[in-house]
Amino acid sequence: MEPAAPAAARPRSARWLRHLGLSGRLFLVTVAFVATIEVLIFVPAVANYRLSWLSDRISAAQVAALVLDASEGHPVPDELARRLLAGVGARAIAVRDGDTRQLLSIDPVPERVSDTVDLRKQTILCAIRGAWRTLTEPVDDPIRVVGQGWEGFDLVEILLDDAPLKQAVVDFAIRLAVSSLIIATAAAGLVFFVLQTLIVRPVRRLARNITAFADDPEGADRVIAPTSRSDEIGLAETALARMQRTLADQLRQKRRLAELGLSVAKINHELRNLLTGAQLLGDRLEDISDPTVQRVAPRLVATLGRAIRFCEATLAYGRAAERTPRSREFALAPVMAELADLAALSAHGRVRVVTEVAPDLTVFADSEQIGRAVGNLVRNAVQAHDFTEADMAAPEVRIAAGRESADAVTILVSDNGPGLPARAKEHLFEAFQGSMRSGGTGLGLAIASELVRLNGGTLSLDPGTEGTRFRIVLPDAAKA
Repeated sequence: MEPAAPAAARPRSARWLRHLGLSGRLFLVTVAFVATIEVLIFVPAVANYRLSWLSDRISAAQVAALVLDASEGHPVPDELARRLLAGVGARAIAVRDGDTRQLLSIDPVPERVSDTVDLRKQTILCAIRGAWRTLTEPVDDPIRVVGQGWEGFDLVEILLDDAPLKQAVVDFAIRLAVSSLIIATAAAGLVFFVLQTLIVRPVRRLARNITAFADDPEGADRVIAPTSRSDEIGLAETALARMQRTLADQLRQKRRLAELGLSVAKINHELRNLLTGAQLLGDRLEDISDPTVQRVAPRLVATLGRAIRFCEATLAYGRAAERTPRSREFALAPVMAELADLAALSAHGRVRVVTEVAPDLTVFADSEQIGRAVGNLVRNAVQAHDFTEADMAAPEVRIAAGRESADAVTILVSDNGPGLPARAKEHLFEAFQGSMRSGGTGLGLAIASELVRLNGGTLSLDPGTEGTRFRIVLPDAAKA
């Protein structure tokens, strides 16, 4: 089997890249970007220098061609020919004018050439390939360069040794590489400094602040102070500061509510025990024949019962969770009929609770939890009537239920009161915030919503109705 070392070595070799911070990665990207730009500039520049060098040799050969033309067929002295060729840096010079061809050379013209460069037909790709050959390939034979003639000549050709050309191109490439390296280093450093100042440091500041805020989200000193920047980072700082302030306020509020809830739970537990004892004493008062006692005792017992139920509701909400529903199919009418007794909770005794439920209407749910949920709605509606005008005619709370579809039962709890205030609608089913009356806690609606949701249903407020109407929709799983 092949050893597993190479597979294990790959993650180790790339570990340094994974652990690089934003600054390191930004530096590498900047260097790569600048290096790519320099390569795109360097290669054409070297190729263009090679063509310019050859063009200069052709231009010098044009001057020598004038000497050939002035000789009018007479041989050029060897000394003059040697000086002309040395000035051009060529082994031989040939000019052509129509069918006439003249040659200037001292040594015999070689039969082979290593390359032919026609300056009249050079493209950028041909120039790059030629520069690459000049830099990399060792050449013993001379190269032939062809250029456009002038001053009466159609064509100028020269034979050059490759060594001077190669040396000139190498020298230029070294100078260009050094200058490009200096420019690239300066450009990369400048770009890195600008990006570091404008982006990386502000992002680091955001990251440090988020980390510090996560350690202590309620600390006021952990909220970031936005700078005066108007770009995306400035907007991010402003949004982060707003979010941190909101979250810190909510966490502080929830902590206070949690502490308050624990205190209330303890108080309610003891208060419920005291009220239960008081209720037992109140039951004994009903046996006394005194007319005043007979008139006051029922209301006293009802009031104590209300207080006990309120304590139980508060304790129930303070538990971590309601019990899992014990669903069964049951008739809804008897459960709703028991809620009519809640009319006694009214202080002036004029509120009437009316039920409109068909005797054969059944629903598949937890009867005790559904009774508690609807009871909380009815209790809230009855008590809300106590805060309306005393001369209101026939205050009434109505419970109606029916099957609006084959697999769902709808329960409507409505009253003919003045309706809910806008403040209560904003946090309707939130404990301690959705109360409908002064001094209330909003626990009744919060518990009712939780109980209905546990049974797979929904509790909502019907908008645009006269008075207040809550709608409970329960899926009938037995028929679904």
